[in-house]
Amino acid sequence: MSGADKPITPPLEHLPAEDAPAPTLKGIEAIRDTWRRLPMKPGVYRMIGADGEVLYVGKAKSLKNRVGQYAQGRGHTNAIYRMIHQTVSMEVIVTATETEALLLETNMIKRLRPRYNVLMRDDKSFP
Repeated sequence: MSGADKPITPPLEHLPAEDAPAPTLKGIEAIRDTWRRLPMKPGVYRMIGADGEVLYVGKAKSLKNRVGQYAQGRGHTNAIYRMIHQTVSMEVIVTATETEALLLETNMIKRLRPRYNVLMRDDKSFP
């Protein structure tokens, strides 16, 4: 893994304070929790469901801007609203370039076949 492929440090999982019960974030709150810590850099993001299933893989020229669009919670198709609602966490990989992000996204989609990428690959309104 090149330096650009390394996940953001600290990990993007929600890290509770010591002795505090871990909060259960879901949907838009889980996405906003990740969004707050994202850089304005290119990369790939994965939306993860409650059972650990990768729901969606996407790439962005600016991770902060792209994930922020999901965090707004309005103006989405019904399928995107469902995907947002099912998301409990996100995983992010920062890349050096947008081209590198595109290649990584393509490989991840082929390997993981995320439900929402597969269902909506022909939907021209899907981001």
